[in-house]
Amino acid sequence: MNHTSIQNALERNIIFLITVKSSVAYINSRSTLRQALESMRYHVYTALPVVADDGTYIGTVSEGDFLWHMLEEKKNTMREQENYLVSDIIRPGWNPAVRISTTLEELLLRVMNQNFVPVVDDRDKFVGIITRKSVISYYHELLEKETTSVTEASKIT
Repeated sequence: MNHTSIQNALERNIIFLITVKSSVAYINSRSTLRQALESMRYHVYTALPVVADDGTYIGTVSEGDFLWHMLEEKKNTMREQENYLVSDIIRPGWNPAVRISTTLEELLLRVMNQNFVPVVDDRDKFVGIITRKSVISYYHELLEKETTSVTEASKIT
């Protein structure tokens, strides 16, 4: 891939990679821990975005957050988890969202460390996620196109 192709790709907006909110499993910040755990089990995810009633992205909770909470509170049953809210266990600053105007270059650095990156609009409203898989697939397609065009160009000369 030539330098110009790489630079153009990195400067591209991320909108085309977003899995929109209506297609994403997420948890309301007022959900009980039991509800959130059941949602994670149902969707078979290890982490889910947390969204407030007004659509604001609050953070992400992971299986580890639930585990640490249960260990610290010494409350291990699902019934006991009904007494706590997801907002009680959110780790501030973990898995921060990117703005919809973020470039691929910025996103690439973030997705290396996370399975998904939450995306928000200019009002901090959750609009969806971008998965590591979708970013890798995009770059794979880009490389395939570049390889094909180089191969075709070499046939002409």
